[in-house]
Amino acid sequence: MSPSTSTLALHRVAIVAQLRAAGCVYAEDEADLLISSAGTPADLLAMVDRRIDGLPLEHILGWVRFCAIRVTVTPGVFVPRARTELLVRHAVALAGSHEAIVVDLCCGSGAVGAAVASSADQIRLYAADIDPVSVACARRNLEPFGGRVYQGDLFTPLPGHLRRRVDVLVANVPYVPTAAMNLLPPEARLHEPRLALDGGADGLDVLRRMAAEAPDWLAPHGHLLVETSERQASTAAEILNRAGFTPHMVRDEDLDATAVIGDR
Repeated sequence: MSPSTSTLALHRVAIVAQLRAAGCVYAEDEADLLISSAGTPADLLAMVDRRIDGLPLEHILGWVRFCAIRVTVTPGVFVPRARTELLVRHAVALAGSHEAIVVDLCCGSGAVGAAVASSADQIRLYAADIDPVSVACARRNLEPFGGRVYQGDLFTPLPGHLRRRVDVLVANVPYVPTAAMNLLPPEARLHEPRLALDGGADGLDVLRRMAAEAPDWLAPHGHLLVETSERQASTAAEILNRAGFTPHMVRDEDLDATAVIGDR
């Protein structure tokens, strides 16, 4: 431990107390991350103040650990959740070891695409998001994997040569019902893009649009993977069924994660 880090660590007890008082459930872990990331005591105090004000820890640090890789997360970008690791796990398995074409739609920071690329061999990775801030962040995360990121609504910005050639389409589309948006934690509701969260009346509006267009982009034996809540899973599966997919649900109780996979 360097002298500067030792000095910062002396503040840990006080910082933990401040964070706990502000409602941070994992105050000790957060304090350690802030201390290790701060360059000076002044930086640390400023970071703690921002956290107490309700900014997501990941936006303050500038990164999040996701599927064993460090993903850059800039202010205003959706923060990847641990539950989405279920989506990544199945996308990697379906991509296999050949040069699969993988598309990360509604990519946000590009965390899903980056995690898939870090585990799957020799994939060709494309991603898209409607939010320009997210696209800029995703480019930083996907560039090391040769990923190409486009800005626009769903499939609209993707290059035409991908039509009917995509092997794995993975999409963490927004699925929070509009009426439930006010029930989200303030750090998500106030600091993450609404477009990444609000899925319409029942939370599945974006999924419906994506499922209707997906057959034009997937290869004959391609796969579509989406994250949902457990409550929405049966409706999501029916949406995929009506779009011409054979759907099945996967669930991980430890992650409290649910995904629906549609096979061509």
